[in-house]
Amino acid sequence: MRLRSGDILVLATKNQKKIDEFKLALKPYGLKIRSLHDLNLDAPDETGTDFKENATIKVQSCSAHCDWAVLADDSGLCVRALGGHPGVFTDRWAGPQKDYAHAMQKINDEVVAIDSHPDRRAEFVCTLAFQFPNRGNTYFFEGRIEGELVWPTRGSNNMSFDPIFMPNGYKKTFGEMTLEEKLKLSARQLATQKFIESCIEP
Repeated sequence: MRLRSGDILVLATKNQKKIDEFKLALKPYGLKIRSLHDLNLDAPDETGTDFKENATIKVQSCSAHCDWAVLADDSGLCVRALGGHPGVFTDRWAGPQKDYAHAMQKINDEVVAIDSHPDRRAEFVCTLAFQFPNRGNTYFFEGRIEGELVWPTRGSNNMSFDPIFMPNGYKKTFGEMTLEEKLKLSARQLATQKFIESCIEP
């Protein structure tokens, strides 16, 4: 079973920038994209201890309230020097006001406090969870992109911690890239490509 052009796919998120990324990546396949906004649903509490658990919570919560295919993601920035944090708590570091400028300052301050020449290696991780309509199985797809933290931040494009993250082999941060440039190598795009290959009819 695969999704076909004209099928509805619900994105289990209210994050407009995530929605924009998914819409651009999935545009060639003719799917009708909906989100939690369209279904008037609230996002569930993210109580999982890893990306897979949170993605599962999101996809199951949404699937329980609709009869369409549902795709959910959980993603975050994992910093080597901070033992993988903020990781699954990435959004929470930004607080209820989603103040990512404060969160990026906090990350840099904590990394610098560890050592005068700190390990700035980091990676973005994204796990997607997908369910076909009225099907019990959940399918998972993961993407990872390694890079390093930069300071001060550079760029204001895209989302969350993108201005602090420069992928390996590039001279731009995600915050300096256009959305189209970012989609060629982001963790979410890598996971989405695996989803496309497995679950969408060519």
